[in-house]
Amino acid sequence: MTNKMKASRAGSDRQSGRRRRRQRVLTEEAFALIAGRFRALAEPMRLKLLHELGDLELSVSELVEATGAGQANVSKHLALMLDAGLVSRRKDGLKVFYRVADPSIFDMCEAVCSSLGDRLAAHREAIQGFGR
Repeated sequence: MTNKMKASRAGSDRQSGRRRRRQRVLTEEAFALIAGRFRALAEPMRLKLLHELGDLELSVSELVEATGAGQANVSKHLALMLDAGLVSRRKDGLKVFYRVADPSIFDMCEAVCSSLGDRLAAHREAIQGFGR
């Protein structure tokens, strides 16, 4: 963003009464790590697996049953989430159990769901009366 664009944006923020929140200074490495976390969450099956896990520890076979997905598919997504630090695993004999390693992920999901709910309500209100 050029200095001219920043000045224009700051001026429009002042005119509208909005206050810009203080932003952290982030490095390129930090942006890459943050993007990686979002990529790890950018798949509906991974979100479904996290939802099923909640605060439980479940085996792969329990997750397969709960999601209705195939074992290979569930294992693939769990491996990716393990690599991203979202889940941890424990072996007990032949079974592997997974749990959420970073519970703060649920705070982020709640914020997104809340925002989506607000947007959907606004859209519903805006189109109410059409088609009648």
